[in-house]
Amino acid sequence: MFEQLSGRMSKVFEGLSKGGKLSENDVTEAMREVRLAMLEADVALPVVRSFVSKVKERAIGGEVLEGTSPGQMVAKIVNDALVEALGGAGAVSLDLAANAPVPLLMVGLQGAGKTTTAGKIGLRLAQREHKRVLLASLDVQRPAAQLQLQQLAERAGGLTQGRVKSLPVVAGETPLEIARRAMETGRREGFDVVVLDTAGRLAIDEPLMAEVRQIRDETNPAETLLVVDAMTGQDAVNTARAFKEQVGISGVVMSRMDGDARGGAALSMKAVTGAPIKFTGSGENLEALEEFHPERVAGRILGLGDIAGLVETAAEKLDHEEGERVAKKMMAGKFDLDDYMSQINQLNRLGSISGLLGMLPGMGKLKDKLAGKELDTSVFDRHKTIISSMTKAERRSPSIIKASRKKRIASGSGTSVAEVNRLLKQFDEMSTMMKRINKMGLAGIMRGLGQAGGMGDMFKGMGGPGHPMG
Repeated sequence: MFEQLSGRMSKVFEGLSKGGKLSENDVTEAMREVRLAMLEADVALPVVRSFVSKVKERAIGGEVLEGTSPGQMVAKIVNDALVEALGGAGAVSLDLAANAPVPLLMVGLQGAGKTTTAGKIGLRLAQREHKRVLLASLDVQRPAAQLQLQQLAERAGGLTQGRVKSLPVVAGETPLEIARRAMETGRREGFDVVVLDTAGRLAIDEPLMAEVRQIRDETNPAETLLVVDAMTGQDAVNTARAFKEQVGISGVVMSRMDGDARGGAALSMKAVTGAPIKFTGSGENLEALEEFHPERVAGRILGLGDIAGLVETAAEKLDHEEGERVAKKMMAGKFDLDDYMSQINQLNRLGSISGLLGMLPGMGKLKDKLAGKELDTSVFDRHKTIISSMTKAERRSPSIIKASRKKRIASGSGTSVAEVNRLLKQFDEMSTMMKRINKMGLAGIMRGLGQAGGMGDMFKGMGGPGHPMG
């Protein structure tokens, strides 16, 4: 969601002069562009003014360190200011330092993703901290709200050996009565955390705030988490300000961070509310909840990448034993179609390729060359279908697949002989490349990449017309 802002920032730093000191004109011009970029990204005007003022003060007259350019120096100053604006380095964890069951109060407007976020937090606490979590819906306004939370609890419980459960629904209870029963159930049945999902409204109103304040006073929550929709931009900031003033919040969860919003809400949230962004959510998947790391977000905005995030993604989602097994076979020149299918499965676990490119330093321009299009990876699904229609012997020794076998495989996989031929040809080229890599060694590979024009050429044509991935 920060791509537009990232592109504008990169151009600002590239345009700075190459002198040994940052002149006031250099900085003033750069800050004018930064100001426009932030306003276009829907950052609150007071936040923009404060940000630009801080950066300008630190940058004017600053000596350029040896080995760096003025653009890099300003980028470093802007990076530090971005981290500060986003809440300071390091994720802010949930405060669970209270006697069990620890109450967590979820608040927000209707449609912000509050109930889904309650389920995600329940799963996260059960999986990562081995807590027993009770989810309780206090929303008697929306007919399906209690059923939705119950279904989310069942899904989360299925992934955590039953450590996530939902409070049974009793018709006719008020939200305050449900909250009391949830806490009593939590104490009686030995739950570590009780997540209280309050009702939302289409807009801020006094009855909503009064109801939330009653529940807050009754349960004394360790955390009051406001869920806001990142796609609503400055409306999300206004909502956060209202909840802070009338209820009090300890943290913010920004949902729909995978959308095409301009990022301004995230940059404004800490300054406006004083409460840190604790989590970000993307999509309906229960596992799609991440801790918010300001320094990583700042790095991605400035095109510096997020290597730490990429490593964490790989550590969480990849089967490392399987990866090592396949890697050894590849380097030994014994790569077969079973191994190829294993690698496809690993790639699918990582998610969007464009998203991964955004986590690599300096890959912003490559993403620009792709014209914002997601790489078409559906070919891998077709390859899996074709390979699944082969016998064990054929997968281990593709060279035995002749005309009659190709017809049988195409028929069994619902594809054509031409597609089977294409897969076999690509696999043969891949196998040949692996054997060459094994002979060349690392130094030879790097020389080859240099001669080929670097990383850009490796992606050249991917997803384009006529390309096998298109």
